[in-house]
Amino acid sequence: MLIFIILLKILLCFKLISCIDVKTTSGVVRGQTLHVLNTSIDQFLGIPYAEPPVGRLRFAKPEPIKTSLNYIIDGSKTCNSCPQMQLGANNWNKMNITYSEDCLVLNIWTPNAGNNNTNKSQLKPIMFFIHGGAFMMGSIFFMPIVNGSVLATHDVMIVTVNYRLGNFGWLYGDREDAPGNVGFYDQLLALKWVRENAHKFGGDRDRITIFGMSAGSWSVSAHILSPLSKGLFKRAIMQSGAHMNNKNIDQWTKSQALTKAKQFAKQFNCTETSDWLQCLRALDTDDLIAYEIGLIFPLTGDQFLPLRAQNAFETMKYNHDIDIMAGVTHDEGSKLSMLLLYKVSEMTLDAFKKCTQEFKDRFYPGIDPDKAATFYLKGVNTSSESALRWAFYDLAGHLMMTCPTYMFAKQFARNVKANARNVYFYELTYVSPVLAKLCNCDVATKGVCHATDMTYVFGIPFLMPDMATLDDIQFSRHIMQMWTNFAKYGKPDDNWPQLLANNTINVKDLNPVNTSRVLDNPFHSTCDGFWRDYYL
Repeated sequence: MLIFIILLKILLCFKLISCIDVKTTSGVVRGQTLHVLNTSIDQFLGIPYAEPPVGRLRFAKPEPIKTSLNYIIDGSKTCNSCPQMQLGANNWNKMNITYSEDCLVLNIWTPNAGNNNTNKSQLKPIMFFIHGGAFMMGSIFFMPIVNGSVLATHDVMIVTVNYRLGNFGWLYGDREDAPGNVGFYDQLLALKWVRENAHKFGGDRDRITIFGMSAGSWSVSAHILSPLSKGLFKRAIMQSGAHMNNKNIDQWTKSQALTKAKQFAKQFNCTETSDWLQCLRALDTDDLIAYEIGLIFPLTGDQFLPLRAQNAFETMKYNHDIDIMAGVTHDEGSKLSMLLLYKVSEMTLDAFKKCTQEFKDRFYPGIDPDKAATFYLKGVNTSSESALRWAFYDLAGHLMMTCPTYMFAKQFARNVKANARNVYFYELTYVSPVLAKLCNCDVATKGVCHATDMTYVFGIPFLMPDMATLDDIQFSRHIMQMWTNFAKYGKPDDNWPQLLANNTINVKDLNPVNTSRVLDNPFHSTCDGFWRDYYL
């Protein structure tokens, strides 16, 4: 019976499913060939790029795999997601998700594995994706939203990467074995792994575009700023998010982070009189998930991020030898504000002011709640709950996503030499009501929500055609073409002018109704007006 099962598996692999083996620095990975949109795409899931971050490596920088694994890595199935909060008791079960601290793996989709890749001209550009989730949630196995198979049909190699989240990725211990920001170090090690192994999958290590959404976009901006990431990528795409905060006040200081970490340790009787970090390392994974620190921001002033973005731009101490494409959705704040401040059952004028104050107290020190309320309520019918709610959505979206992303891209563009590097910016002003639901967005009440661009970038209309209209399919094809064009050539579209060109500020309107429309600085009164002194 055992022999029959083994033979059946072999037949399935070599007959019904075309398997492909690739030798990497981690070991031999066995993937499978998919047939996607009349194109053969080789898929490799769950490739380990680091030693499991357990025991002494919990809270520490990741370590490369010391020796190649002596067994064939099964790249045909999903692996563990990193431990994290669960939004709803049944969410993980519904998605068939498992979690473990042994989660530092990456996925690859490529049209080129197994070919003779000694000729560099045959190697494909690489797009290295960093998922979002407020640095506390997310996974490369949250399918279909992070499935790179369709995007890879545009003659590029797609990589998605897991990195540590929550306490595991960001707890700061003020010592070498708990330096904070280790989620960034995970991404950095994965990027180095890809550069070392890219040619074996048919990818060109010298043409890597890093891209990400939300916390992933913030991560991309951090790699642009980090001296440790210098020379590891050629281009960058930032989708809603950037490490661009108040010009004078850090969102998350080392002293705040250390205080929070020690308060967290005391919940487990890991007191300061003992080695509290070693005590935390002895706890079960589930214990650490149950008692999250709360919303965590990356630290500034360490080896990975030595400077605030403003200081880095002023002193030219950032990675300026790259091209950038960045952008936002039209209604960034609608979904995010409810996630951060919970649902406000009735938005009144008092509730508006209370929420604005809470934004200052919990997330954004330095803002003036009264001035912000005055600005965003100008001309608003304050007796209308809907009008008040949308005004708060605008305030939250501009502060959290739109202005940081726009200001970061604009400062980058202003600091590069004329015509030396390309910098583009977009605003997504359309989303299908049906596809928006994949991102937990009701278009009627929340508009073009945060993260809805993901459905088009990763070709979800092609993966789920029953949910998509013909317009969705065509629009997704158009978006994927621009994203992959940028990865290949540094230019997404002939009708897309650079952010700073012809003495104007140009923002591409991503909307299928008019794919050539360019907006003339839609952020004039907000990011360049009210919020300018907050950032610059």
